[in-house]
Amino acid sequence: MNAVIIAVAVMLVLSLLRVNVVLALAVGAIAGGLTGGLSINETIEAFTGGLGGGATIALSYALLGGFAVAISRTGIPEVLVKLILKVVGNEGEGERKGLAKALIILILLLVAISSQNLIPIHIAFVPLLVPPILHILDMLKIDRRLIACVLAFGLIAPYVLLPYGFGLLFHEVIANQMALAGLEIDMADIPTAMALPVAGMALGLIIAIFISYRKPRDYGDSQAIASGPDREVRTRNIVFTIIALAAALAGQITTDSMIIGAISGIAVLYATGAVRWKDADELLNDGMKMMAFVGFVMIAANGFAGVIQATGHVESLVESASGMLGDNKSIAAIIMLLVGLLVTMGIGSSFATVPIIAAIFVPLSVEFGFSTLAIISLIGTAGALGDAGSPASDSTLGPTAGLNADGKHNHIWDTCVPTFIHFNIPLIIFGWIAAVIL
Repeated sequence: MNAVIIAVAVMLVLSLLRVNVVLALAVGAIAGGLTGGLSINETIEAFTGGLGGGATIALSYALLGGFAVAISRTGIPEVLVKLILKVVGNEGEGERKGLAKALIILILLLVAISSQNLIPIHIAFVPLLVPPILHILDMLKIDRRLIACVLAFGLIAPYVLLPYGFGLLFHEVIANQMALAGLEIDMADIPTAMALPVAGMALGLIIAIFISYRKPRDYGDSQAIASGPDREVRTRNIVFTIIALAAALAGQITTDSMIIGAISGIAVLYATGAVRWKDADELLNDGMKMMAFVGFVMIAANGFAGVIQATGHVESLVESASGMLGDNKSIAAIIMLLVGLLVTMGIGSSFATVPIIAAIFVPLSVEFGFSTLAIISLIGTAGALGDAGSPASDSTLGPTAGLNADGKHNHIWDTCVPTFIHFNIPLIIFGWIAAVIL
C-alpha cells in the first residue's frame, strides 16, 4: 500500500471520529512512515524534524489571539454590535433579521477577500472580528457552518485567482516550480487557467448560503469570549484601538511577520492605556488558549508532511496512478486531481504542495498532450484542494478558531466537512472541466 494513502486515510478517519486533530496527524504520520518502509525511529525523526516549520506560525497565531482578546476588553465589540443592529433596527422583525444576516455575511466576505489581496494579513483578522460578533450570530440563529464557508471562500479564492498580495506569491510559486519542472509559462495565463475552478468555488458558496445552511440554527444561550456586561466605551479607546489595528497591519506588512504585527498592536493598546497593564498576563493567556489549537495543528501538520516526504511515496503514488491513465486525457485529468487531493489533504498548504505536485504533474501532463493552460489549472487546483478542506489548513483552522471561541463549533464537522463538500467537490469538477477544454 502507498504510504501517502495510508497516512491521509488514517488521519481523516480518526478526525471524523472526533479524535483530536493533532493526535490524528501524529498517528497518521506514524502509520504512513511504517507503511513507507521507515523504521519507527526514522519515522519519529522525520516527524520531529518537520515540527520546527510550524513554530513561527504557531507563535504568530498565539500572539494574534492575545491581541484579539486585548481589543475585546476595550469595549469595541459592544460598539460593533450596536452599529450592526442600528443599521437594520428600523425595519420589521423578520426583515430586520434578514438584513442583519446579509450585512454580516457581506462584511465577513469582503474582509476575508481583502485579507488576501488588498490588505495581505491572511487569517489575522479572524480572531479580531469573529469572536466579538458570535452572540449576534446566535441571536440571529445564523448557522456557523455558513460563516465557515464564507470565510474559507474569502481566504482561498482571491489568492488562487488574482495576482496581488498573497495571490502574487502563489502565482510566482506556480510559475517558478513549473519552470523548474521544464515548462516556462507566462504568469498572466494563471488567472485565465484558474477562472473555472474559482467559478466552481463561487457556485459552492452560493449553494452554502442559499440552500445548505439557509435555515436557522439554535446555539442556545451562547456567550462569545468577548461578550460581557455593557460597559462605557470611551471615544479615546476607539481611537487607540484603530491606531493599534493600523500599527499591527503596518508591522506585519513591512516586516512580513505576523509576530511583529501582533506585538505592535498589543504595544499600542498598552502604551495608550486602552488596556490596563495589570490585565496583560490574563489577556495573553486567554488569547493563547483561543489560538493554541491552531498552533498545535500547524506544528503537527509540518511533522506529518516531513514523514510523507521522507517516505518518497508521493512520486510512487503518481507513478502508480499513471499506470491507470491509458490514453484518455479526461481520465488522466481526474486521476491527477484525485492524487493531488490526497497529497494536499495531508499537508494542508497549497504553497507547500505546489512544489511537490508540479515536479511530477508537469512531465506527466506534457506526455498526455495537455495545453499549458490545462497544466496550470491542474496544478493550481490541486494546491487549492488542500486549503479548502484539509483539517491541517490554516484556511480552515482560522475560521474554526474564531467560531469556536465559545466552544460551540467543531473543527471537523462544522468547518472541514462543509468546506470540503462545498469547495473541494466543485474544485475537482470544474478543475477537470478546465483541464479538458483549455
